[in-house]
Amino acid sequence: MTAPDIDVALIDDQELFREGVRVIVDAQPGMRVVGTAADGREAVQLVDDLAPDVVLMDIRMPEMDGVEATRQIFAAERIARRDKPVRVIVLTTFNLDDRAATAIRYGASGFLLKDTTPARLRDAIRTVYAGNAVLAPRDLTNLLDHEFRAPVRPPEAFGSLTDKEREVFAAVVRGLSNTEISALVFASESTVKTHVGGILRKLGLRDRVQIVVFAYEHGLA
Repeated sequence: MTAPDIDVALIDDQELFREGVRVIVDAQPGMRVVGTAADGREAVQLVDDLAPDVVLMDIRMPEMDGVEATRQIFAAERIARRDKPVRVIVLTTFNLDDRAATAIRYGASGFLLKDTTPARLRDAIRTVYAGNAVLAPRDLTNLLDHEFRAPVRPPEAFGSLTDKEREVFAAVVRGLSNTEISALVFASESTVKTHVGGILRKLGLRDRVQIVVFAYEHGLA
């Protein structure tokens, strides 16, 4: 059985860049571009209308930038209306961009530099589609260290995590894969996935990236 197509939306104010990325994405097996937009306002409407799996979002655009568009895409009322999750990859020309950190805080799954290779772009789309981050744990740590300088107290829901869930939580924050966590906590990968699912459900989070954001926001990293 073949894997389902990953529906991708491209958001960038430069038409030449959009069309170049479209060619790259459409050439990948199991991927297709379902829509494009030139600014953040169009992006939010496009996501509402077409429900793509992955959004490639330029960070700097006129009318509405990619940070605000990401915030609106992940607004609670919009999430509640969706039948499936949407993932956002921020595109930027600057490494460790503070705007990228804010977008990740709002719900993006990471960022890519605009001069990335087609292979890395392809892998990034597949990675976030699976619910994982697209930047190295060290880079994510550097971004969030600057974003959260005054952490707030964890909510009561954090206290509902079991000891094993807290152990898995800490491992996810360190950027370990399910395979690595499995060896660390002496449990099968399927059990680790169950624990991760329990953490997401109890804390009201969407994916592993948001676990890392939660940890930094509440001084748990």
